[in-house]
Amino acid sequence: MGMIISLVNQKGGVGKTTVSINLSAALGKLGKRTLLVDLDPQGNTSTGLGINKSDINGKSTYECLTGAIEPKDAIIQTGFTNLYVLPATINLAGIDNEYHYRMATDKSFKMNEQLKLVIDQVKRGFDYIIIDCPPNLGVLTINALAASNKIIIPVQCEFFALDGVTQLLDTILRTQRAINPRLQIEGVLLTMLDSRTNLGMEVVEDVRRFFGPKTFDTIIPRLIRLVEAPSHGEPINVYDPENRATLAFENLAKEVLARDERE
Repeated sequence: MGMIISLVNQKGGVGKTTVSINLSAALGKLGKRTLLVDLDPQGNTSTGLGINKSDINGKSTYECLTGAIEPKDAIIQTGFTNLYVLPATINLAGIDNEYHYRMATDKSFKMNEQLKLVIDQVKRGFDYIIIDCPPNLGVLTINALAASNKIIIPVQCEFFALDGVTQLLDTILRTQRAINPRLQIEGVLLTMLDSRTNLGMEVVEDVRRFFGPKTFDTIIPRLIRLVEAPSHGEPINVYDPENRATLAFENLAKEVLARDERE
């Protein structure tokens, strides 16, 4: 049965989608059958894996969350090893209105647990399910937290790295108490490190001091090839197998596996 991990940070630009794509691809390369769920209306995760949005109209995360179709009918097998994706379109931006209308007309409707119902239908077919969340703490992110076993928090190596983290941790705690008591923080991942700057290394030290052993040993570097890969519709381990970022994501995937095995 699949281990469900959400990539969550309400700040944009922290590398969340990049991590989602490349961690999923690395897990697949290590032999783990992996489903990547695109929960961001921008659909960058889907595009970054070479999926043409015009080909998925009517078969996306939105239709699954509204009950229009079964998730098995929306899942796409990519051309990459053991990697599948549940794609998103801009229609997903309307889910808030859809759910609030249902809440008003059906008192039994559980707005924050719809993604869990979707994933429950397919999780037995995967070793890992990775959820790329939107950059906010709205209804989609709460649905992801309710459906997940664990959370990875990407933190960019910049001056305001920890800005907003307290709010995120509070949201996680409230979700644990009210909806999902089994939810855990898998780890905090440092991203977009420019090791040539003193600031980057200072942020690494600050984050490790704040989160302690919850911080992953692996740090994702800021590299041009890593930025280029999504425009070619490929994860970095396919676009540039010898790149330093390919090794970083392989190491991250191994850390995730090792943590899960210990538990």
